[in-house]
Amino acid sequence: MHIGLPGAQTLQVGFTKALIWTVLLSLFMFQLLRTAGLRAFSMASETYISGTHSAAFVSCPNETFAKDLARGIVEKKLAACVNIIPAIKSVYEWQGKIEEDSEVLLMIKTRSSKVPALAEYVRSNHPYEVAEVISLPIDQGNPPYLKWIGDFVPE
Repeated sequence: MHIGLPGAQTLQVGFTKALIWTVLLSLFMFQLLRTAGLRAFSMASETYISGTHSAAFVSCPNETFAKDLARGIVEKKLAACVNIIPAIKSVYEWQGKIEEDSEVLLMIKTRSSKVPALAEYVRSNHPYEVAEVISLPIDQGNPPYLKWIGDFVPE
């Protein structure tokens, strides 16, 4: 029985096996690591000034009207995207009475500078005497998505 340090040949075989495994693992992981790295770089290199974009909300009497209004908003480049959220229930006071209505909600993503034009378009096309148009500035988000909004909606 031999007790002591391994011989040079044993060390060389172990080193060779470790090197082969490292190269194989690197080849298999390259695409995954490259994709993750590019995505991280893209997100880190994009800059966004808080409040440049807004999410606006408009309630509508029904889905047909909501679709038509949403289409007009996007066609006129007043927003990059309009989500139609069906079946909301609104409870509010109107002319001294508590009202309860089923409505459809539009969630509109646009530039903050376009909110006044968006509000004017809604007022001009909406059947309600007082159309809801409220907006909240977007503080943070996915940089490529925010860039897309900015690219689609002109200043």
